[in-house]
Amino acid sequence: MPKKIKKAIIAVAGSGTRLLPATKTMPKEMLPIVDKPIIQLVVEELIEAGIQDIILVTKWDKKPLEDHFDRSWALENELKKAGKLDKLKEIKRISEMANFIYVRQKGPYGNGTPVLSAANLVDDEPFVFVWGDDLVKSKVSFTKQMVDDYEKNGHLMIGVQKVPKQVVNRYGIVKLRQGTNEIEDIIEKPSVEEAPSQLADFGRMILDQKIIDILRETSLGKDNELWIVDAIKRYVKQGHIFLAKEVENGKWMTTGDSLNYLKTTLAYAFEREDIGPEIIKYINGKI
Repeated sequence: MPKKIKKAIIAVAGSGTRLLPATKTMPKEMLPIVDKPIIQLVVEELIEAGIQDIILVTKWDKKPLEDHFDRSWALENELKKAGKLDKLKEIKRISEMANFIYVRQKGPYGNGTPVLSAANLVDDEPFVFVWGDDLVKSKVSFTKQMVDDYEKNGHLMIGVQKVPKQVVNRYGIVKLRQGTNEIEDIIEKPSVEEAPSQLADFGRMILDQKIIDILRETSLGKDNELWIVDAIKRYVKQGHIFLAKEVENGKWMTTGDSLNYLKTTLAYAFEREDIGPEIIKYINGKI
């Protein structure tokens, strides 16, 4: 039986330059989706999957993330005095959701570096690895979907979603073994003609010590950065099975640029009973 997954690494050391100037002094992961920061939605997805220890790989300007998941005694006291007990309960819940651990990122640029920065905290056990600005809006937590599959088959995996053919050159596109969801190759930003499929990989993965060991021996790749997909490709070439997992009853939604951030915010707003109808009414009146 595969080991139980109890830990997650969240990569939050990016600078969010595509969302400047909003991210000049505020981490992009703290930007609100209606009234919850992006990172809280990511954490809630992990908690629903049974994750207990959440390791955030940060850098010098990410202190607001740490503060968000910490107790705020002054605010709690203020809410208590004002009789705003529902708000008080919610604020206290945030700090009690999980055991939060913070690690500074060290090493070369690249999305493989957060894994190595936190490697000693996930020694010899499977873990979830996610991007701190990627959301998956689904009826059942996508991380839970992945963890459930892992507990059944014991195979590592990465989240994928079908994208329009004309935009495959923006993503890592997976090539599957015929008739399976087993990854044969991952091609970074292929041309439309070269793309082996329309399945783009995104920031939800289940990894383990084997990937860490391979990553430590992986050379810098595109743009002189350390890429997690390069380690995955080496893992597959060594004869291991690595799966592509599609979202069930949901959708991957990125927040890394202004347009997709606004689209994601609206998608969450539309489903809110308290504000959704008014937002839809407002938009319909503007069209």
